[in-house]
Amino acid sequence: MSEITPDLVRHLGVLARIRLSDDEVERLTGQLDAIVDNIAKVSQVATPDVPATSHPIALRNVFRADVPGDMLTPEQVLQNAPDAADGRFRVTAILGEEQ
Repeated sequence: MSEITPDLVRHLGVLARIRLSDDEVERLTGQLDAIVDNIAKVSQVATPDVPATSHPIALRNVFRADVPGDMLTPEQVLQNAPDAADGRFRVTAILGEEQ
């Protein structure tokens, strides 16, 4: 049988500073009971020869090597800019303005 009782659920609610109604206590008692039972079942089948995992699929690095390639010239970069000056993008000033 389970070790989860309504009194334990109320106590957990107090520790978590969650106000629980009687209906919530009743519902959570059953839900927590099922969770504890399922954890116990998993613990029964866990064997020491099976390594613990944090992810069901082995993770690998999917990034390419960081090698510089062909780069645009400053003229190519600025050719479609709405406004440019002195080899830079020109934008409306936003700092120091009154709003």
